[in-house]
Amino acid sequence: MREISLIEGPKPGDVEATRTEKPAPRLIAHLDMDAFFASVELLRFPQLQGLALVVGGRSKTIMQQMQQLQAQYGALESIAVAQMPRLRQYQGRGVITTASYAARAFGIGSGMGLMKAATRCPDAILLAADFERYREYSRRFKAVIRDQGLSLEDRGIDEVYIDLSHCASLEQAQALSRQLQSSIFEATRLSCSIGLAPNKLLAKIASDLRKPKGLSILTHASIEEQLWPLPVSRLHGVGPRTATKLLALGINTIAELAASRLEDLQRHFGSSHSRWLIDASWGIDERPLVLSSEPLSISRETTLERDMHPKQDRRELGGIFTQLCHQLATDLQHKERLCRAISVKIRNDQFKTSTRDVSFAQATNDPAQLRYWASQCLKRFPFDRRIRLLGVKAAGLTSKQLVTASPVGPKSDPHCEGMYSESLVTNGLEQSQPSAPVQHPLWPELEPEPTTPEV
Repeated sequence: MREISLIEGPKPGDVEATRTEKPAPRLIAHLDMDAFFASVELLRFPQLQGLALVVGGRSKTIMQQMQQLQAQYGALESIAVAQMPRLRQYQGRGVITTASYAARAFGIGSGMGLMKAATRCPDAILLAADFERYREYSRRFKAVIRDQGLSLEDRGIDEVYIDLSHCASLEQAQALSRQLQSSIFEATRLSCSIGLAPNKLLAKIASDLRKPKGLSILTHASIEEQLWPLPVSRLHGVGPRTATKLLALGINTIAELAASRLEDLQRHFGSSHSRWLIDASWGIDERPLVLSSEPLSISRETTLERDMHPKQDRRELGGIFTQLCHQLATDLQHKERLCRAISVKIRNDQFKTSTRDVSFAQATNDPAQLRYWASQCLKRFPFDRRIRLLGVKAAGLTSKQLVTASPVGPKSDPHCEGMYSESLVTNGLEQSQPSAPVQHPLWPELEPEPTTPEV
């Protein structure tokens, strides 16, 4: 029996309190790069155009196979398609980072396990993710937008919100959006889709309506026609768990959600979440654009291809740990940031996640310093189970330009060890004192003698 009653004849113009629409003289564009990672790879491998391509995982076997093929053929674009690695070859726990549109036709997509995807499209080409290359193209397409003098909210490596409220008409915003698509393609050879709407929620939905290379408009006047027929899972913010609960209540479409009574939803989702669900189904979203956001932290982590023993696999784990620290340092340097805190995250083979944090007086983005402090965190883990995931995070970030002094580092001033700034304490970082700089009983090679970085 249905547990959610529906209001007869829902209309977009309803003015009852649960769905009052406030005037919002805004025009927001959501720009989303089309199959971004796969499209970047197709620039290197044009012979894969139109084929099922999956990007994901960091399988050593797959990477070695590609290295051998490059050595054999000389140029990536010359590699014979028949010789390239296939999805059916993959063994491990990696997930799909992205898939080409040809691959998506087989029902596979981002977040799906690679081995599960192999059952649906075993002959899809599999390439390991190259995040450094993706970040470079991300910087390129965002630079095109900024060069136009537009204000944007950076939402990730492949998407941004853009404030087009200054446009005199919707037609002017459409023309500017087409110009952006053309300019980004000229600069990167990559396509993007854009959604125009009065708020972020509708703009994000609109950008996905006509992929690839699409330009869609979603206004409050067109909600009944364009938004309501969509499944509830298309609302950004409705995850798999919420969608499953809604389906169990007989709510399949956004129209059915919009017709639901707030008090009925509250019995299953609570007060605030139910209110958000109703508002979202009516296209109401008053969140402002965050035009200049400073990152609170930067992290790097990896899910290991197999569960590793902290003692038996310590050398391999040590290499992964060092690589993560170096990648984190590179990220900080690209963003011209220094950090005053490091945390290490470990997930064991029983999916229990633990973290350890340490802060320090000398802000740094030096890889040796980051590895030194991260290894201090390692000493506080029990290492009583095999390791599934390993991660390193930098917090307490500050602009490099703001750091004018060069205080001594931990090598020349041991008294700086374990110092905690008030800002880090208020951010919830662990305040336990780090261990003395002695060798770790399991990973002694992770205790390099740090050098004082240049600031």
